[in-house]
Amino acid sequence: MIKGTRIKKLKVYFDSRGRLMEILRCDDKIFQKFGQVYITTAKPGIVKAWHMHKKQDDHFVCLVGKIRLALYDGRKNSSTYKKVNEFILDAKKPILVQIPKSVYHGFKGISKVESIVINIPTRPYNLKKPDEYRLDAFDNDISYNWRK
Repeated sequence: MIKGTRIKKLKVYFDSRGRLMEILRCDDKIFQKFGQVYITTAKPGIVKAWHMHKKQDDHFVCLVGKIRLALYDGRKNSSTYKKVNEFILDAKKPILVQIPKSVYHGFKGISKVESIVINIPTRPYNLKKPDEYRLDAFDNDISYNWRK
């Protein structure tokens, strides 16, 4: 696994009224600090990649549908330099993936419905100076195939 990446299996509690799922708590070992919470979506077959942040870690959870999340370690000083990890985030088997700063990541909607992903980054988005660095999803040096 890419250095600094962590996974948390999420618990879902069911009763006659519906369900409750805890995602991230301040007393979790995986918790660092709170920046903001937002959702992003991907329609079936759509790729949203690649980007990374130099100042924040991300925490992805799929709430509706299913996505294929890919990570690429472009950190030259990392023991996992050039390593790629792939995770299936499925609303029916929920996990949280912590994505370390400076690790490129992206995802593809792989369900028949529009997938909804929640992200809990460790820093709020700065509109004037975005901490976001992008690569084209298909035209880059990362050995990963989004077309599969």
